[in-house]
Amino acid sequence: MPRKSNTDIRLSAHEKLCAERMKQLLRSIDELKKNVAILNDSMSKGKGAVAVLMALGALVIGVLGYFNIK
Repeated sequence: MPRKSNTDIRLSAHEKLCAERMKQLLRSIDELKKNVAILNDSMSKGKGAVAVLMALGALVIGVLGYFNIK
C-alpha cells in the first residue's frame, strides 16, 4: 500500500472540512425554507383578513350612504 504524502493528508482534511460546511449549509437552507413557508402562510392570512375588513367597510359605507340620501 502506497504511503500517503503530506499533500494527500491535507486534501483529505480539507475535503472533510468542506463536507461539514456543506452539511451545515444544507441544514441552514432547509431551516430558511421552513421559515419562508411559515411567513407565506402568515402573509396569506393577513391578506385575507384585510380583504374581509375592506368588504365589511364597504358594506357599512354603502348602508350609511343609502340611509343618508335625502
